[in-house]
Amino acid sequence: MASKQDEDDPVPRSDYNGDDKYIAEHASDISLENAVPTSSVRRKREAPPLVRDLTPEEREHLEKRLVRKIDFCLLPMLIIMYLMNYLDRNNIAAARIAGLEDDLGLTGSQYLTCLSILFVGYLLMQVPSNLFLNKIGKPALYLPTVMIVWGVISAATSEAKSFGGLVAIRFFLGFVEAAYFPGCLFFLSSWYTRKELGLRVAILYSGSLASGAFSGLITAGITGNLDGARGIAAWRWLFIIEGVITVFIAFSAYFVLPNFPRTTAWLKEDERQLAIWRLDEDIGEDDWTGSQSQTFLHGLKLAFTDVKMYILMVLLFCFVASGTVTNLFPTIVETLGYGRINTLLLTVPPYVLGVITTFLNSWHADRTGERYFHVTLPLYVAVAAFIIAATTTATAPRMDQQYVA
Repeated sequence: MASKQDEDDPVPRSDYNGDDKYIAEHASDISLENAVPTSSVRRKREAPPLVRDLTPEEREHLEKRLVRKIDFCLLPMLIIMYLMNYLDRNNIAAARIAGLEDDLGLTGSQYLTCLSILFVGYLLMQVPSNLFLNKIGKPALYLPTVMIVWGVISAATSEAKSFGGLVAIRFFLGFVEAAYFPGCLFFLSSWYTRKELGLRVAILYSGSLASGAFSGLITAGITGNLDGARGIAAWRWLFIIEGVITVFIAFSAYFVLPNFPRTTAWLKEDERQLAIWRLDEDIGEDDWTGSQSQTFLHGLKLAFTDVKMYILMVLLFCFVASGTVTNLFPTIVETLGYGRINTLLLTVPPYVLGVITTFLNSWHADRTGERYFHVTLPLYVAVAAFIIAATTTATAPRMDQQYVA
């Protein structure tokens, strides 16, 4: 005989069978007494019982505790994964100082071709990857799996014997790595409100800046101690070691990352209801509930009809285009006249400063709610720094430019 609970629910609990995807796809049905159109649901929807019964003080306390818990469980692993994402992508710049270009006999613009081909693969995969992630709704499975693949490809760079081999490896590395950062943004937006997201994205992005510092330190250590060990050049050891570390971290991520608030076991019931409800309050919908309710055409229409998307696209294009100087950063520092090890070590401090300023800028933007100047002022400073780099050959101004840019 059906229980009273089953009679009240439009989807009987006996049908759930503990299946996360089923629960996610029918979550809106489970929370309502009658099936009604989505638009009317959102107009009439009330807070879940455990949230509705909280006093303002109790809710504030619970929400702070919830956000701290989410930060602790999500951000450290995502940052480490993004650090390795950038490290595996940009370690070719440090490898060049360690002898890659000479060993492979690269001439003319061949090294620059190896740099740029990565972005071809990157562009091809970004959008399809997020569409696939939205379809399966399993970031805790998808992101680590992608990381394992790019770790293997990065380690395979150590076996490159020619220009053609290096180009092929770099293309596939970009193709696979493209899944991570857009997937992370999609993932974080399913856990944080808009006022919380800016700082968290900045914290995530700090992983890419920290990778620049770690790259110089790791390459300096490998060049100084492993060059020629077991008959393997230092730059080949660099790709092997960093690739193995990437794969190890990816396997660890399987046991750490959750999927979405609705299906996360380490949330208590009151925390789960609040995590879902606060997203609903913030933007009118909660986390991922099923690919059927978030179609490709609907998302495409939202993107192409939003003027902010075009403005930010142009800004990002210019930002990434100018930021590719990081692929040549060790080479630029080498022109200051320092030795190989000192050159690699001198690439570290600008990235450390970049992490600090990124934190401060994003924290202040979230605190004040102002966005325009927090986005544009750093770009104005960067433009001035690039002008300095292009117009002087003196050592002091060029070192200052590296810090400012």
